[in-house]
Amino acid sequence: MAGSSLVSLKEKQVVTSSLNVAKTFGKQHKHVLEAIDNLVAEISATKSSSPKLRSQMFAEGTYINRGKRYRQIFMNRDGFTLLAMGFTGYKATNFKLEYIEAFNSMEKTVATKAKDSYMIDDPVERAKRWIEEQRKTKELEEENTSMQPKAVFADAVAVSHTTILVGELAKLLKQNGIDIGQRRLFTWLRENGYLIKRKGTDWNMPTQRSMEMELFEIKEGSFAHSDGHTSITKTVKVTGKGQQYFINKFLNMSA
Repeated sequence: MAGSSLVSLKEKQVVTSSLNVAKTFGKQHKHVLEAIDNLVAEISATKSSSPKLRSQMFAEGTYINRGKRYRQIFMNRDGFTLLAMGFTGYKATNFKLEYIEAFNSMEKTVATKAKDSYMIDDPVERAKRWIEEQRKTKELEEENTSMQPKAVFADAVAVSHTTILVGELAKLLKQNGIDIGQRRLFTWLRENGYLIKRKGTDWNMPTQRSMEMELFEIKEGSFAHSDGHTSITKTVKVTGKGQQYFINKFLNMSA
């Protein structure tokens, strides 16, 4: 079993999911969810626990199966360790070891990526990081040079920590002489690879490239329906960096 399929990176933290655990250990997903809910309840009843600790170990999420959205729970290494304590037997021990190896591997990769090249001991990894640093430096220099003539709005937005809706970005663009509305801006973002354009549950969500460039954030919320069930909502917000990027890009395009 490939370690990379057991864990993933979510909001800069290495996690696995209740769905993954159920598949790996051969358990029904509803039983894994029940076990986690019981764990969370027990942790909440412990005097030494804190809401922050619980939220770090377990986080609510969803997945899509045959067009329907279902509940799943993401957990970090500590959350998985607590859950897996209740799984016994030879096969379960093997699966636990595979998860530990997967967590270690991805956490090592994340830690290495966070280091500057001079901080990496392994000469091969150090060389790879140095090449990547040079590439990014060159890209930034080229982008800064191209934006200099029209970077009038950049300073005001660069210091902003406030995220805004795409519709609000369209208004900012109009204020800066760019004639574009919310609907046309969404279309442009999809056609140029910033938002996902395939129809489905992730339509209009940021692409991987956009998230890596830190242009957008996804705000998750919940909506309680009158029949008692709760839906998870996702809203795309443009970061301060994204506002600066798109305004400068449109200004340069119109020059």
